[in-house]
Amino acid sequence: MRTPFIAGNWKMNKTPDEAIAFAREIRYELNNIDGVDIAFCPPFLAIPGVADAVKATKIGVGAQNMYFEENGAYTGEIAPNMLTPFCDYVILGHSERRAYFGETDEGVNKKVKKALEHGLTPIICVGESLEQNEAGETHSFVSGQVRAALAGLSAEQVAGLVIAYEPIWAIGTGKSATSADAGRIIGVTVRGTVAAAFGESAAQKIRIQYGGSVKPDNIAEYMAHPDIDGALVGGAALKPSFVDLVRGAV
Repeated sequence: MRTPFIAGNWKMNKTPDEAIAFAREIRYELNNIDGVDIAFCPPFLAIPGVADAVKATKIGVGAQNMYFEENGAYTGEIAPNMLTPFCDYVILGHSERRAYFGETDEGVNKKVKKALEHGLTPIICVGESLEQNEAGETHSFVSGQVRAALAGLSAEQVAGLVIAYEPIWAIGTGKSATSADAGRIIGVTVRGTVAAAFGESAAQKIRIQYGGSVKPDNIAEYMAHPDIDGALVGGAALKPSFVDLVRGAV
């Protein structure tokens, strides 16, 4: 039985003070919701303050990215050992990182391995564009992303990961895949690819989230599908109604 996992990706929103105030505003309500794992993923500068704000709760903290080296002349990057005092999770390979900052499958794989070395649980993002979806390329493209991200890992490592299936055309657009379509891609394509590469046991243990315009009024529909294990939430994670969204997931 996989525990549902709702993670809020705050993206480039909220100053450190705003982030701390927001975390304090909703932390206790979230902490009282049983049967679900929860994480805040604030901007880098807000991570220490948010981690302090939620330290007495069950809420985890995640980073939105990291580099695959531990130190060196990499201006503007964040090393994994800089995150470990504060973070439980790290989002890797988000479509915005791939589209705007040139991240590749190979780079994502390096980051996944380095995160695991440092005890961080990766939330690995995969997903197709509208053009790929309409051309019937979703299965081959997303399956390829999954295989590339997990290359060189053991079945035990894979079993403890989180994958977020986020169709690019549904991120921040107000459009969302139906629960049936999302569940089919998550079950057949994502979990099926994991099963083929690492065995059925790992495939049944790995948690796979849906992401893409998830809101309080549609989360229950997604969570009703047996292959959807939670959500990676963008805009709806920035509002107090995030509490209602998490409540709707259980």
